[in-house]
Amino acid sequence: MPAALTIAGSDSGGGAGIQADLKTFAAHGVYGTSAITALTAQNTIGVSGVHALPDDFVTAQIEAVVGDLGCDAVKTGM
Repeated sequence: MPAALTIAGSDSGGGAGIQADLKTFAAHGVYGTSAITALTAQNTIGVSGVHALPDDFVTAQIEAVVGDLGCDAVKTGM
């Protein structure tokens, strides 16, 4: 099964970001992995808060995933 890495923000409402990317990957038979760049407090009405993660931690997530599971494709977002 191909593996794809999404590098994006997390949408607490589930309609965008990492959550939507992982749903899309699964629907297409792709194993989804992720590196979260920011956490959001949001719903279908709007975004009420954003917390960006430090660059070194985003890098650590990417290295951990790619070093173990590999990566056939990358999708970027936030």
